[in-house]
Amino acid sequence: MERETQFIGQSAAFQDAVERASLAASLDRPVLVIGERGTGKELIAERLHRLSTRWDRPYVILNCAAMPETLIESELFGHEAGAFTGATRTRAGRFEEADGGTLFLDELATMSMGAQERLLRAVEYGEVTRVGTSRPIRVDVRIVAATNEHLPALVDDNRFRADLLDRLSFEVITLPPLRAREGDIEVLAEYFGTRMAAVIGWDEWPGFGPRALAAMEGHDWPGNVRELRNVIERAIYRWADPTKPVDALSFDPFASPWQPAGRKAAAKAETPIIATTDPAPAAPTPSGPVSDLRAAVDGYERTILADTMARCRFNQKVAAEALGLSYDQIRHALKKHGLNQ
Repeated sequence: MERETQFIGQSAAFQDAVERASLAASLDRPVLVIGERGTGKELIAERLHRLSTRWDRPYVILNCAAMPETLIESELFGHEAGAFTGATRTRAGRFEEADGGTLFLDELATMSMGAQERLLRAVEYGEVTRVGTSRPIRVDVRIVAATNEHLPALVDDNRFRADLLDRLSFEVITLPPLRAREGDIEVLAEYFGTRMAAVIGWDEWPGFGPRALAAMEGHDWPGNVRELRNVIERAIYRWADPTKPVDALSFDPFASPWQPAGRKAAAKAETPIIATTDPAPAAPTPSGPVSDLRAAVDGYERTILADTMARCRFNQKVAAEALGLSYDQIRHALKKHGLNQ
């Protein structure tokens, strides 16, 4: 997937975070970027570097979660030849690579307490010591770190060093989740939709239909912008008619009636648009004697169909599954009651 480098969004919460990053960029101080997965922490970190006085110097990234505990110190500080099994030659660490520039430490909270202690010394004194030697090396590095954890809580649980947190938290930029970015879901969806339509060769971008837009607004987006991009791009490449607005979304690419056996709970078949699980309306109590049973039953059936279709955002396949009907049966029932518009 192409790496996203643009800031897309108009909500006040998002713009405030971007503005704070722009303000902090010019100061040669550590910055913590906090946010749920998929909120754009790496984009903010890169902005902090590009707008700083170090913009033309190295920008080095280390994902702490991707490094085994036994190797992270070697990755950060380097090692001498023979320092450990497999260390056949001397290697500079990320601090030395980033000398004069910015070091971005992603997933900071996963770092071991031992590595945190050595990181504290590097931040405090501006020097690192390669594994296998006692000779310190001076470095000039600005630290930007990111995490989706609440670090003060980790300090309380003795899982993160309080003194390191003090050193790194000169400025803390907390990114809002997508569900809190009012108006940004549709803006981002249009942006990703237009780009994906061009990638697969559509002549024009037809936009989204009302059911797809309603589904977007109703979804919680736990994966935030990254999840939204996947959902939109998947919906577009699956859409059969590029002349009509895209009106079906697939939130869970793994959902299928043919999932492998052995799961603790069998997942339900995927539906293009997720329906709610509210119960069907209770049968109305007749206000008087029923003179026409068939008409009364038809009226109640129509009420159930109309309510279920609304709850399923007018997706006939979803409504059929909710009512235990086949697709042909619900189409026939909707036509019978004049609800198939």
